[in-house]
Amino acid sequence: MNEKFPMTKEGYQMLLEQRIELKDTIPSIIKEIQVAREHGDLSENAEYKYAREAKRNTERKIGEIEYKLQNAEIIDVTEMMEDEIVIFGSTITIIDTETDERITYKIVGEDEAGSSPEKISYLAPMVKFAIGKEPGDEFTVKTAKGVKTFEIDEVKYI
Repeated sequence: MNEKFPMTKEGYQMLLEQRIELKDTIPSIIKEIQVAREHGDLSENAEYKYAREAKRNTERKIGEIEYKLQNAEIIDVTEMMEDEIVIFGSTITIIDTETDERITYKIVGEDEAGSSPEKISYLAPMVKFAIGKEPGDEFTVKTAKGVKTFEIDEVKYI
């Protein structure tokens, strides 16, 4: 059975675009390999080794992306009933109970999480404690700065 990769529609599109960009770099890498070959002895040719490694890494990354795309589980929360429960794809506003700081995150797939500070991976420890909670519920997370308690303020399916 294949592993499933939950992601939003935007995350799926982002991976499609990354795959295209990576595939577009292959011809220039092949050209670098050909130019490096012309410099002679391949056993001591750093340019050749670097270009071959770049090609391998690019092809590996394309393969990883294609695997995730083939096994994507696209979740669109806009089609779900508004229960105000924290789930994958929901946008949550939490309050740090110690500082009253409000933070808003959209819970997304692991590949999407790094695309902006407002997006957080469903695999993040904070999210694991928040999943299934409703506005008014609190949860506690151990962070690098110690134990922090947060309150779910708002849950949106946007």
